[in-house]
Amino acid sequence: MKWFEIILVVLTAFTGLVWLLDKLFLAKRRKASAGLLEEGEEPVVIDYSKAFFPVLAIVLILRSFVAEPFRIPSNSMMPTLLTGDFILVNKFAYGLRLPISNTKFVAIGEPARGDVVVFHFPGRGADDPNKGVDFIKRVIGLPGDRIGYHDNQVTVNGEVVSYERVGTYTGRGKGVEMTGATELRENLPGRPHAVLETDGSPFLDSGEGDWEVPAGHYFVMGDNRDHSDDSRYWGVLPERQLRGKAFMIWMSFDGGFEFRRIGTSIR
Repeated sequence: MKWFEIILVVLTAFTGLVWLLDKLFLAKRRKASAGLLEEGEEPVVIDYSKAFFPVLAIVLILRSFVAEPFRIPSNSMMPTLLTGDFILVNKFAYGLRLPISNTKFVAIGEPARGDVVVFHFPGRGADDPNKGVDFIKRVIGLPGDRIGYHDNQVTVNGEVVSYERVGTYTGRGKGVEMTGATELRENLPGRPHAVLETDGSPFLDSGEGDWEVPAGHYFVMGDNRDHSDDSRYWGVLPERQLRGKAFMIWMSFDGGFEFRRIGTSIR
């Protein structure tokens, strides 16, 4: 959605500049030439700029510093989030950031273990076509942590994370392919949550390994463990790529409206 952000910033700046120039200079010139123009007449560009600038400015401020909507495009966060969920992301939970550049200029807070975060995908290299695309995952490891993943088992600083079987998962919509997966409750310290496990994975790499999370970075994973492209495959997430904390589903549509999901908190 970066293109939308760029367009929004450009339109807000343009309409704001036109409004300011009119207020400081152009309106006075029109008034001085009152006999040449019909009373109250304004050029179309100025008229539209004055009308749209307040709306664009409010949208830009809310979207950049309060809450931003995102749509879940894949199954990587099932069963917590489904393809077709429209979510709201808290934009100030991890500090205020400038639009487009995502540069933090006010430090407020940092991600906690278990938070579901939206971020710019750092990519596997400069030529990665998905670099900069918005991803959503769950924070498993914080700066300084040692994370392990072996035989579908997460360890945090040498401590084994326990699991409880919930049952066999039944998917729907675009998530129907996950029908038959095992749903588990992962007792991540401070944030127990549901995860899915299957017998196979679309990735050639098993995703197993051990990692140390450096300062200013996070280890993130999808809740759909065998169908998530996450830190197990491309490494730790730099803090500067964070966009915000996902906190609510405001609409869900996957071939039909899922009214029971509207207003659901994301945990």
